[in-house]
Amino acid sequence: MIHLRTITIREWNLSISNSFPFNIPIFQSLQPLEFTTPVTFFVGENGSGKSTLLEGIACAVESVTVGSESVKSDKSLVSQRELAKYFKLTWTKRTHTGFFLRAEDFFGYARRLSQMRAEMESDLLEIDNEFKGRSDYAKGLAKQSTAGGLSALHRRYGDGLDVGSHGESFLALFQSRFVPGGLYLLDEPEAPLSPLRQLALISMIMEMVAQDAQFIIATHSPILMAFPGAAIYNFEGSTIHKAEYADLEPVRLMRDFLQNPAAFIDRL
Repeated sequence: MIHLRTITIREWNLSISNSFPFNIPIFQSLQPLEFTTPVTFFVGENGSGKSTLLEGIACAVESVTVGSESVKSDKSLVSQRELAKYFKLTWTKRTHTGFFLRAEDFFGYARRLSQMRAEMESDLLEIDNEFKGRSDYAKGLAKQSTAGGLSALHRRYGDGLDVGSHGESFLALFQSRFVPGGLYLLDEPEAPLSPLRQLALISMIMEMVAQDAQFIIATHSPILMAFPGAAIYNFEGSTIHKAEYADLEPVRLMRDFLQNPAAFIDRL
């Protein structure tokens, strides 16, 4: 399902043209951006503006975040919220499910879950001490709310996102938070994932696309970019244009490197 169909950027006052992010070349000449497939990739070098555009979209749609504050209050998104004010969005069907995730936010989210779990377990021990000598019924009533919260955490995240490896936990987060019909904005989700885990993520995305989800993903990964039927927007210089997988610089570079790594190393 293609929920978000187009993004058009309105003209802004010249007085802000020299401030970030309006001074990024692609925003000086951004044409309406169309989403024609359920999975769209933003590809380009560091500093090209792909992550900034994705963050601006997250602010414009008021996306739920994973691992950070609300897009309305996150201090790292102040400039992106300003950019979002100039976006005009058109929808096939407005969705309020899904989430926005930056790879670097995962650590903070896992830490918060671990702290929540520890606090709940400590509260249960405290209740045991306070209700010593009281009936099991009274103790059960006192524990009910905290035990319910702890049980809900376990149902969603198992033993916790900090138990497995970073890559395993990252995929566990996706599995627990994906719901049908959502718009998912992912910034470099490949960062903690091995090549094999990236293939597992592709499999999850396929399952969610079959359940009416839409994905917009900023990435450097030639593996993720190979998602069947995905649209790829290449951020080059001051333009964004659609590109074919085989023509992308990361794909060509990786292919050439794997064919003859020594030739690349010798040039360093």
